[in-house]
Amino acid sequence: MRHLITVTTLTPDDVAALLERAEYRLAHPNGQTLAQRVVANLFFEPSTRTRFSFEMAIKRLSGETLNFQPSTSSINKGESLEDTIRTIEAMGVDAMVIRHEENGIMHRLTKFVRVPIINAGEGTNEHPTQCLLDVLTIKQAFGRLSGLQVAIIGDVLHSRVAGSHFNLLPRLGMEILLSGPFAWMPKQVPNGVRIVTMDEALKADVVMMLRVQKERMTAIEIPDFKAYRQMFGLTVNRARLLKPHAIIMHPSPVNRGVEIDSEVVEHPQSVIFRQVTNGVAIRMAVLEELIQERRPDPIWATATAR
Repeated sequence: MRHLITVTTLTPDDVAALLERAEYRLAHPNGQTLAQRVVANLFFEPSTRTRFSFEMAIKRLSGETLNFQPSTSSINKGESLEDTIRTIEAMGVDAMVIRHEENGIMHRLTKFVRVPIINAGEGTNEHPTQCLLDVLTIKQAFGRLSGLQVAIIGDVLHSRVAGSHFNLLPRLGMEILLSGPFAWMPKQVPNGVRIVTMDEALKADVVMMLRVQKERMTAIEIPDFKAYRQMFGLTVNRARLLKPHAIIMHPSPVNRGVEIDSEVVEHPQSVIFRQVTNGVAIRMAVLEELIQERRPDPIWATATAR
């Protein structure tokens, strides 16, 4: 692994190694593996869980963070994104964690950035570490991954989390069931993915509710929330239909009373807050994998060599 931009670059063995390392970090949450290393967190979109989770992961491993604020950066003075990234790299950071609304921006940045880039959410494409923490949570619940059905319900079209799941879960032996408004279903359904009714989705081993992402919709696309809850929300009554062994997941933040009732967030089968805990461990594992043994040549030395 040089960067983590997409889960498509991960083999099942890579995933197994990251899960094993994350489990170790859950048991041993403090370490020195990133001592004197500096990671830049560059979040061009709002974030609470992912940004704090990465910051916690870095500090747990004795590293330091630079937290970028777009509103007070030189981008507001006309500096290009590329120049901003190159400037921060030239300061000597060891990795960059980036969230951005533009699809394809991560691959573009890897063309000239030498330090590892970790995709913390890109447009509607992917969110790799969210996918990995979800996989870890599922494995903890069932002791396995292969043969499970995972229902992803709601705003699939605008979800980068779903994008990563499409690219990884079927390769790990899981079947994905999709349910939600027809307009929010993908135009092309990948292998290992089926669109089903809400009733069938509720029979899955994993029931994952997605947030209605108003910020990615035009005004005309935003639904009537009351009607949406009645048709596709995980209500208290629908939660009663779940299999006894099923788990309830949500990538958060949760719109309580829209995609999921408040009481169901606290349901005994809900693992929503466990996902948050697992997120720190997965991000610790990813940071260790990408940074620990990697010491890139100084930029000035590379320039001199040219």
